[in-house]
Amino acid sequence: MTRFTRFALSSAVFAGGLLTGCAPDDRSLTYQADYSDHRPLRVVGFPSAGSLETVQKAVWRLADGDTDGLAALAVDDTQADATAHNWVKVFGAAAEEEVTADFYDEGSVRQVVVLYFAGSGQIKEIEARIGEDGSWGLTLAEPDPSEAAAEPTWAPPKPGGSGSRTSGALSGS
Repeated sequence: MTRFTRFALSSAVFAGGLLTGCAPDDRSLTYQADYSDHRPLRVVGFPSAGSLETVQKAVWRLADGDTDGLAALAVDDTQADATAHNWVKVFGAAAEEEVTADFYDEGSVRQVVVLYFAGSGQIKEIEARIGEDGSWGLTLAEPDPSEAAAEPTWAPPKPGGSGSRTSGALSGS
């Protein structure tokens, strides 16, 4: 097969994919661009696909200083803008470095996640859950800056230290 024929054939296949709707959508392209523009998120525990994507986007928005983008992830926007501003102010610079997300619970509709910011040593508890519209988002309800900056009292000092590695199944049964 000549080089021109192979090029024409591959171009026809690509064009056919576009015409049949097989091209990636804008959401997919945005996610791929975000993924390639940021540090990978380290993960401990068992996230669901929805909770993982939501937490990953939250860390990216923190790293970018994007309060509007972070607030857009809220399942309830009552206090989302103030909370997003607080989180970006406190954790934005730390999110530019290595971050580990420790996922707790089984994650079918809600998951508590503890973020460990390696560079700063900060620890932040967040909650990813399914909102009323059926899509995953974050609970952004910390309009008080001191509340937003507070570390969880129950979380271990390092990821994976307190049972997050379980799949949600009861052990010993």
